[in-house]
Amino acid sequence: MGDHRNGSAQPSNGKAAGSPYSIDLNTFQSRLKSFYSHWDEYKTELWGSSDAIAIACPPPSDDLRYLKSTALNLWLLGFEFPDTIMVFMKKQIHLLCSQKKASILETVRKTSKEAVGADVVMHIKAKDDDGVAQMDAIFRAIRSQSKVDGSDVPAIGYISREAPEGKLLETWADKLKNTGFQLTDVSNGLSSLFAVKNNEELTSIKRASYLATSVMKNFVVPKLENVIDDEKKISHSTLMEETEKVILEPSKVNCKLKADNVDICYPPIFQSGGEFDLRPSAVSNDDLLYYDSASVIICAVGARYKSYCSNIARTFLIDAEPLQSKAYEVLLKAHEAAIGSLKPGNKISAAYLAALSVVQKDAPELVSNLTKSAGTGIGIEFRESGLNLNAKNEQIVREGMVFNVTLGFQNLQSESSKPKSKNFSMLLADTVIIAKDKTEVVTSLSSKAVKDVAYSFNEDEEEERPTKKAKVDVSEPVMTKTTLRSDNHEISKEELRRQHQAELARQKNEETARRLAGGGSETGDDRTAVKTLADLVAYKNINDLPPPRDMMIQIDQKHEAVLLPINGSMVPFHVAFIRTVSSQQDTNRNCYIRIIFNVPGTPFSSHDVNSMKFPGSIYLKEASFRSKDPRHISELVQSIKTLRRQVVARESERAERATLVTQEKLQLANNRFKPIRLPDLSIRPPFGGRGRKIPGTLEAHVNGFRYSTTRQAERVDVMFANIKHAFFQPAENEMITLLHFHLHNHIMVGNKKTKDVQFYVEVMEMVQNVGGGKRSAYDPDELEEEQRERDRKNKINVEFQSFVNRVNDLWGQPQFRRLDLEFDQPLRELGFTGVPHKSSVFIVPTSACLVELIETPFLVVTLSEIEIVNLERVGLGQKNFDMTVVFKDFKRDVLRIDSIPSTALDGIKEWLDTTDIKYYESRLNLNWRQILKTITDDPQSFIEGGGWEFLNLEATDSESENSEESDKGYEPSDLEPESDSEDDASDSESLVESEDEEEEDSDEDSEEEKGKTWEELEREASNADREKGDDSDSEVERKRRKMKAFGKSRASISSSAPKRAKLR
Repeated sequence: MGDHRNGSAQPSNGKAAGSPYSIDLNTFQSRLKSFYSHWDEYKTELWGSSDAIAIACPPPSDDLRYLKSTALNLWLLGFEFPDTIMVFMKKQIHLLCSQKKASILETVRKTSKEAVGADVVMHIKAKDDDGVAQMDAIFRAIRSQSKVDGSDVPAIGYISREAPEGKLLETWADKLKNTGFQLTDVSNGLSSLFAVKNNEELTSIKRASYLATSVMKNFVVPKLENVIDDEKKISHSTLMEETEKVILEPSKVNCKLKADNVDICYPPIFQSGGEFDLRPSAVSNDDLLYYDSASVIICAVGARYKSYCSNIARTFLIDAEPLQSKAYEVLLKAHEAAIGSLKPGNKISAAYLAALSVVQKDAPELVSNLTKSAGTGIGIEFRESGLNLNAKNEQIVREGMVFNVTLGFQNLQSESSKPKSKNFSMLLADTVIIAKDKTEVVTSLSSKAVKDVAYSFNEDEEEERPTKKAKVDVSEPVMTKTTLRSDNHEISKEELRRQHQAELARQKNEETARRLAGGGSETGDDRTAVKTLADLVAYKNINDLPPPRDMMIQIDQKHEAVLLPINGSMVPFHVAFIRTVSSQQDTNRNCYIRIIFNVPGTPFSSHDVNSMKFPGSIYLKEASFRSKDPRHISELVQSIKTLRRQVVARESERAERATLVTQEKLQLANNRFKPIRLPDLSIRPPFGGRGRKIPGTLEAHVNGFRYSTTRQAERVDVMFANIKHAFFQPAENEMITLLHFHLHNHIMVGNKKTKDVQFYVEVMEMVQNVGGGKRSAYDPDELEEEQRERDRKNKINVEFQSFVNRVNDLWGQPQFRRLDLEFDQPLRELGFTGVPHKSSVFIVPTSACLVELIETPFLVVTLSEIEIVNLERVGLGQKNFDMTVVFKDFKRDVLRIDSIPSTALDGIKEWLDTTDIKYYESRLNLNWRQILKTITDDPQSFIEGGGWEFLNLEATDSESENSEESDKGYEPSDLEPESDSEDDASDSESLVESEDEEEEDSDEDSEEEKGKTWEELEREASNADREKGDDSDSEVERKRRKMKAFGKSRASISSSAPKRAKLR
C-alpha cells in the first residue's frame, strides 16, 4: 500500500477494516470546516471566485518535492493519497481513486456531512480503467450544481503550477481544459489556508526544529571540529550522507522520537572552498572540505516531523580575516533584526526591510551582496510561496505563522591570496514561530554568536602574541574587570569575593533546607484574599421588568440589565455576566450582534457564586441576533460595553476595598504636639477625577501621616505601623525631590489600591523660550535663570531634609522603636541602568532595598526577602546582561531586570557580596517559573541535589558529571503519553537549555579553576587514555591546538525532534 511516514500518535477514529491506515476524524472535521469557511470568506480575493475546487494528487515518487496538492492531502487527511482526484463543491465532495483508497476514505463520509453538509461521492476506478467515465460523472455533477446556483459557466479552481503526472492526471487535465469551464488558480487560497498553524501543528514544528538543532549541535559541529583537529580529508557529499543518516535515526543524537515520524526536508548542505550556492536547492558536491586559514564553511540542516518542516543554517569561520568577521557580525545583527520585526500586526515586508536597514547603516558596501529575500513561511511545505519575506510582501504577520528566516551575503571577496579562500559567502537560517506576546526562535539551541562559530587553529601565532590579548579595542564590547587576569590586585579581590560567595552558598543552602523542611517557602506579605463578587440581580421581582415593546434588544440603564428576545419573551441578563459583545456585517448587508456570557468552567473566567448555589443549572453561553439596521446594532454594542465597563469598575473597586486590611485610626496632633508639616506636595498615584491637580500638605501626626488638599475628598492617611520602608531622594539629576513610603498592606488612594505612596515637588519649572533664537552661554539672563533654578532646587532639598530629620527624631521615641523606621536614602554611586518593567530606568540600592522611585511603576525590593540573585546572559562579547531576583517566597514570581550594561557587572557583584546576597552567573536566561515549581513540588530532591549549586558555573568536573544525568534537558518524545501538554514541554525545554549551558561552561572553566599545570593535565589525560585504550594524542592535546576566536571552546547542546505518509 505504501510506506506510512506520518503516523499519528493519537488514537485512531477513522480506521478502515483490515487497513493499517486510519484518518483522525476529529482533525479532519475541524480542518474541513476551516477549509470551507476560508473558501467562503475569501472566495473572490484568494480562491478566484471558484464554484468548485479540483485537487489532483500525482503518483508516488521517491524524489523530495513539495506540492500543494500533497500538502492539502496531508493537512486534511493526515496521509498522501497518490493518483487521487478530489473535487470540493458546496454540497458534494467527489473522490476519484482506487478501491483500496476508497475503503479508507469511506470513513470520512459521515464526518464531512456533519462538518460542512457535503455528501461524499466515491468514483472507484478499476486497475486497468482510464477513469474517463468517472470524470464525466464528476463534470455532470458540477454542471448540475452550477445550474442550481444560477451560473451558466461554472468556475473551477485548480493548482495551475502543478504539471499533470501519470496517465490518470494527464487525462483529467485534458478533459478539464475541454469542458468549457472557467479555470482559475487557487494556489494563493491554499497558501493562506496553511499559513496559520494550530497548537498541534506548532508542536510538530517544534519537534522537527529540536531534531534539526540536535543534529547541528551534537553531530555536525563536533564532526567538523574533529575533522579539522585531526586534519582529516572528507568530502562534502560524505558529510551530507552521514548527516542524513543521523536525521533519519534520531536516537543517534539522543532524541526520543520514532524514526517512522522523521524525514529530511532536503539533503543536508555542506559548502566550502570558494564555491557557494545559497539556494535551498543547492547540493553538496564531491569536493573535499576546505578548512585552511581564512576559509568559510556553510552547513544547513532541514528535518521534518509528521510532515512538518524545520530549517537551520550556520556559517563557521576558520582563522577569519577582519573583513570576514565584520561581514558576519553585520549579517548576525541583520538576521536578528529581521526576526525581531516579525510581530503580529506588522507587515511581512518589515522583516527584510529591517535587515536591509542594518546592512545599509553598518556596512553599506555589502548591500549588493545581501540576499533578495529574508526567507519564507514554512510548514508542510518547505517554502510557503505566499509568505515570502521580501520587500514587496504587504501581507500582515499573524499569530500562529511560522517562518524560515534565512539571510546571507553572497560572492564576497577576501584579502587572502589562496584561490579557495578568495571568494566566500555566508548564510544564517532559523525557524521562527510567531506567538501572541513573543517571537520564538525554536532553533536557537545551536548558537550563532561570533564566539561560537569563529575558530582559531593557528597555534604558532597565538603563542607569539600573548600580550596583545590584554589590549581591548574600543570598538569591541567592554570587558569587565573580573575577566582581566593580568592585574594581581583584581585577582586577589576576585578571589576574596569568590571565597565569601562560597561561604554564602553554604549558609544559603542550609537556610533554604531548614525553611523547606519546616513547611515550605515563606508566605509573602503581599498575598491578598480571593476576590468574590456579591450576588448581582437585575430584577428582584418580575413586576420590576419594563413594559414589553417591540421584540428587540433593550438596555435598562437603571437596573443595569440587557433584555434579549428569546422564543417570544424578553429575558433579562445583568450586564456584569456578559463577557464580550461584538458585531459584524456579512456580504448581504445583514448585521449580527454576538453576546458571550460568563459561564462556570470557562477558562480564564471567574467562577460565579451562583454556580455553587445551583450546581444542576444549565447556562446560556452565547447568543447571536440578526438585524438589517447596522446603526442600531452599533449603538447597542456601544451601550452594552459602556454599561458593563461602569459596573465592572464599580464592583472591582468594591472588591478591592473589601480586601483591605483594617488600619488603626489616625490620632491628630493636639495643641501640645504640633504636627510636622511639608506643604505644596503632589502625590503619586494621583487622585482620580477630572480637573486640575492641586498640591496638598503632608502632616506627621501622633501615629501616622495625613496628606490632604483643599478638596474635601482628596485625603490619604498613612499609619506609621503600616510603613515598611521610607525613602528620601533629593533632586540631583532628576526633576523632582520626593518622599516615598512602601507599605506592608494596601491602602486606597482615590479609587486606586496601592502599596506605594509618593509625595514630591518638581524642582525645575518647565519654561519654553518663545523667542525662537539661540541664546549665548554667557547671556546674563541665561546665567541668572540657571542660578535661580539651582537656588530653588537647594531650597526644596533643604526643606525636605528638615522634614525628614524631624520625623526621624519622632520615630526615635520609645513608642516607635519597635517599628524600626528611618528614612533611607539611595546610594547613587552604586546605581545602574536596567529594564525592570518596560522602559530603561536608573536603579539604585539603599541600605535595605533596591529601588527605582522616579518612573512608574515603582520598584522597591526588600533585600532581606531575597533568596538569591542570578546574573544571566553573562559572557565575553555581551554588551548587556540580565539580573533575576529570586525571593524566599517561592510562590512569588521572580523579578527580572533586563539590559543592564556589562560595565556595571563588577560593581553589582561587589554590592551583592557586601550585602551578603549569594549570586550566581549563567550564560542563558532560565525558566524560573518551572524551576521554582520543581523545587516546591519536590523540596527533598532539591536539598539532596545540593540546593542552589546547580546554578554554579564554577562547579568542578566531578560535580558536573554527577549532575549530568539530571541536566539532560528537554527531549521531546513521541514515546511519551499524548496527555503531556505543549506548555509543559516548552517549559522543560527552556529550563534545561540554561542548565545545559551552565554545565558546559562549568566543564570549560574547570581546568583553570583547579589551578593545575599543563604537565599535570597531560599526565592525567595520558593515564586516562591508557585506561581506555585510546591513542596518546587525545582530547587534551587537541584542546591545546584548538581555540575559539574569543578564547572559549565550543559548547555542545542536546536536542531532539521527527516522516510523511504515502498511500499507493
